[in-house]
Amino acid sequence: MPPPTDGQAFSDLMQQMAHLPQISPATLAELQADYLKQATALWNASLGQGEAPTISDRRFAAPEWRANPAAHFMTQLYLLNGRTLQQMAAAVEADDKTKARIRFAVQQFVDAASPSNFLALNPEAQKLALDSQGETLARGLQHLWGDVQRGHVSQTDESAFEVGKNVATTAGHIVFENELFQLIEYEPLTPEVHQRAFLLVPPCINKYYILDLQPDNSLIRYAVSQGHRVFVVSWRNPDESVRHLGWDDYVEEGAIQAIRVVQAISGQDKINALGFCVGGTILATALAVLAARGEQAAASLTLLTTLLDFEDNGVLDIFVDEAMVRLREATLGVESPKGPQLLHGQELATTFSFLRPNDLVWNYVVGNYLKGEAPPAFDLLYWNGDSTNLPGPMYCWYLRHTYLQNELKQPGKLTVCGEKLDLGAIAAPVYIYGSREDHIVPWTSAYRSTQLLKGKKRFVLGASGHIAGVINPPPKPGKPAKRSHWVGKGATLPADSDAWFASATEHPGSWWPDWSEWLASHAGEKKPAPKTPGNRKFKPIEPAPGRYVKVKA
Repeated sequence: MPPPTDGQAFSDLMQQMAHLPQISPATLAELQADYLKQATALWNASLGQGEAPTISDRRFAAPEWRANPAAHFMTQLYLLNGRTLQQMAAAVEADDKTKARIRFAVQQFVDAASPSNFLALNPEAQKLALDSQGETLARGLQHLWGDVQRGHVSQTDESAFEVGKNVATTAGHIVFENELFQLIEYEPLTPEVHQRAFLLVPPCINKYYILDLQPDNSLIRYAVSQGHRVFVVSWRNPDESVRHLGWDDYVEEGAIQAIRVVQAISGQDKINALGFCVGGTILATALAVLAARGEQAAASLTLLTTLLDFEDNGVLDIFVDEAMVRLREATLGVESPKGPQLLHGQELATTFSFLRPNDLVWNYVVGNYLKGEAPPAFDLLYWNGDSTNLPGPMYCWYLRHTYLQNELKQPGKLTVCGEKLDLGAIAAPVYIYGSREDHIVPWTSAYRSTQLLKGKKRFVLGASGHIAGVINPPPKPGKPAKRSHWVGKGATLPADSDAWFASATEHPGSWWPDWSEWLASHAGEKKPAPKTPGNRKFKPIEPAPGRYVKVKA
């Protein structure tokens, strides 16, 4: 076939452009007219003819922005340009996913182009530099060089924390380990404990100690204090030696192995189990595998901000399509010419940070580098920066079969660990929690699990986001409650999440006591607390938090 002529190439290009997302001429004309009107008003206000709109954006809250006429006008114009670009993105005529991607890309550009991010355009940073005779700039360069060496923008003073010293401090012992995880058993805080042991499976894309940051906000310590014999999976931070592991390994040698050890140590066939985020997806998969083998290992199941039905993946959905998954499979998975590779933790951490760039990226660029401010010590942000790797095959399987093809919810569609999966075969009662402002696991998606699982279910909705909503302990005596939570009326859970919310009742304070009462009802009678961790077969290996959690990506 001969190459196309120039005229044919131009024709082909025009046909391709005709299929690109477009804005209708009428809408575009309306946006242009509105933009010119507002820009003219801003210009007139800068000349003293009229008043400019009040700026409520906290990036420009310092008085230096208002005191400098040029900076004030530039800020107003930037905000107008940003609003107009966002309106244009919203007006694009395309499918929902394409529109979401365009809106995300535009937002990234708008946030990155803020005048506050540049020393030459930031009067607040300039004044600090003048007043300090350049000391803030010198400190900023030191912070920048330190972050270059660390490979990421510092969000907190990382030197202020040490795992096992002032985070992840609940006392316990490692009672089992394999190439995937260490199992922690925590020391009792009560003279008696419930008969059934309690296993927590945290996400493998983060480290477990988000559930054990400080004594006052530790869900692990809270569960121990409520009289539960608590075990927690501490996932290994994968290195090259385990880059070949897949989803089946995380289910069989991870969650199922942890269940087996807890059963053996506690002497109980049934245990209570909790999964958080992707840890909940792994745990539910493991229980479905066991159900297919004729075993119901869970007396109860708690799912915190967990996706089982991936129809709506929140903002992460914009990253996932067939081309992207194939690229990952070709570079990280078993199809890679170099063989399976690791997905490095910093790549995941950077992706999650740019989901909220003003809060988790540019805020620190301005503070650390332009103002020379050392980031404050904050345990949650220290954990957020303590990233973990993932084996490529495991990550690629997860992407394709959940986020892309949404097959986990389809009975018999997937085979995991040699078994046809059916989440409906899990017979345990389930406590399902979602966070109302969660941008990673939208609460309406977490709610869909109520329609997949067949056991008796309770759904509770908490305020705030993916992490802050979960880590929401009851207040100390005399202190006001932070946040609230919603509980539905009656035992019926309608298929529509909005219908559930319309009849739900808001309660002030933490959802933890509600969950604790529910968990206790499935935990059996009390018995004397064990004097030593583990048993004859599974003896203590080392004190908690163990070696695995301390390995850096």
